[in-house]
Amino acid sequence: MSSFTGTVRLARLAVRQDRIRLAVWVLGTPLIGYALAESVAGLYPDAQTRLGYAETVLSSVVARAFNGPIAGAELGAVVVTETYLTLALLAALLSTFAVVRHTRRNEETGRAELLGASAVGRYALLTAALVVVAGANLLAAALLALAFVGTGLPVAGSLAAAAAIGGVGIAFTGVAAVTAQLSVTSRGANALAAATVGVAFLLRATGDVLGERSADGTRLDSAGPTWLSPLGWGTQVRAFGGERWWVLALPVALLVAGVVVALLLAERRDVGAGLLAARRGPARAASGLLSPIGLTWRLHRGTLAGWAVAVAVLGLSFGVAGNEIDAMIAENPAAAEAIAQLGGGSELVKAYLAAMLGLFALTIGAYVVQAVLRTRGDEADGVLEALLATAVSRTRWLGTQVLGAVLGALALLLLAGVTTGLGYGLAAGDPIGWTAELAGAALLRLPALLVVAGLVAALFGALPRWSVALSWTVLIGFLLLGQLGAVLDLPQAVLNLSPYTHVPSAPATDVTVPPLVVLTLLAALLLTAALKTFRHRDTPT
Repeated sequence: MSSFTGTVRLARLAVRQDRIRLAVWVLGTPLIGYALAESVAGLYPDAQTRLGYAETVLSSVVARAFNGPIAGAELGAVVVTETYLTLALLAALLSTFAVVRHTRRNEETGRAELLGASAVGRYALLTAALVVVAGANLLAAALLALAFVGTGLPVAGSLAAAAAIGGVGIAFTGVAAVTAQLSVTSRGANALAAATVGVAFLLRATGDVLGERSADGTRLDSAGPTWLSPLGWGTQVRAFGGERWWVLALPVALLVAGVVVALLLAERRDVGAGLLAARRGPARAASGLLSPIGLTWRLHRGTLAGWAVAVAVLGLSFGVAGNEIDAMIAENPAAAEAIAQLGGGSELVKAYLAAMLGLFALTIGAYVVQAVLRTRGDEADGVLEALLATAVSRTRWLGTQVLGAVLGALALLLLAGVTTGLGYGLAAGDPIGWTAELAGAALLRLPALLVVAGLVAALFGALPRWSVALSWTVLIGFLLLGQLGAVLDLPQAVLNLSPYTHVPSAPATDVTVPPLVVLTLLAALLLTAALKTFRHRDTPT
């Protein structure tokens, strides 16, 4: 029997298991790309505004660090600069999570050992996961290229831009194959892969900040660190600016290298084990673990710490960038109007800061979904049955899980407000005043996150099998409505479907209390429904 026997059957099984996730990924990527491209085209409709944007990116350190280099002043180059980071990070994270889910996660739950008892080769499980994830990246990239072409962009540049995004996913597929061999847990493998994505972002940002203008002054030539980053390789394809197709060979080479290393590492370890030895815990468990809230804190603290680091770094960066916002869009009324719509105010800097806090609230919604959905993972893995066999009631267990997610969201919101205010305050000369003001403004977004937590809990209680897919789909819908709804002039009735629409856009607008009260009551109703439905259904389901 070959070491790859059963790969095709396992690939079909992985597609069946992930059919909803894969559909959201493959179809969502071009939809997001299309929406972002249309939005950017509306913000920069003529050559003058695009030249102004290109000059800003070339001269602003903050713009270089976050948006990356620009390949020229054509519309396609502007679209790529504005959309690349979002789509590339999505491709990287979705790829790593998918690979780990179908490799290390299967070992962690014992599925891999059961499959290994049949006519399945040693490398079949890993190979099947890589084939499925690489195929998803290629299909998403093909549809993204069609989406870009559908907005009127040139075919060659659209193909290069989509291939660059797909290349990022392909590269991190190889990275995740290696991290899945190192850690003994799926959480650890995901953390290592996410850390690699973070390092890649820092390398790319450093290389772009240190880069210099080209001889003709129309583009940025990135420095060496960019070439050490898979995220940087995508920018070096230079879509819509004299495409360099050979750069696309780099992510393929990293995938091949990652696969070879992963196969060699898999040969040197037992099924279910990792090459990094698991750290021994203390001889005696802490007394706090005897309570559901103590256990919840223990399980969520690592994830919360990672989120906190990312929020703090982004908050400081967004705050510092606020001091440049007037200069960045001084000659672009369309961009100023878009920021005013997102931020909800007429004063440009405060509207920008409000928009950034709104973006943080949307992003932290992903933490809430991730934290609450741990309930579904515990149920599917059989952990919940063991917990409910003790003196812990269903109501207390689920309520504690939701409470832990809400407290984590509260801490992240406060951190976002403090760091954004500190960054802008240091640049503007009033760090204490702005830190206090933006910290309070950030906390006003909490009721929207309470609704998200209640909704996810309600889906877990009523539709456990569909809760994961539905929860993430709803959050993506809120994200699209929040970031693109106003820019695309969607009807107010549609915008009102998102709880984020109803929170005040402080500090750009005055605070109104009634919407916050209504959102809080709605969250309480959703949580009540979740507790009731969960109490009366079978587990596991």
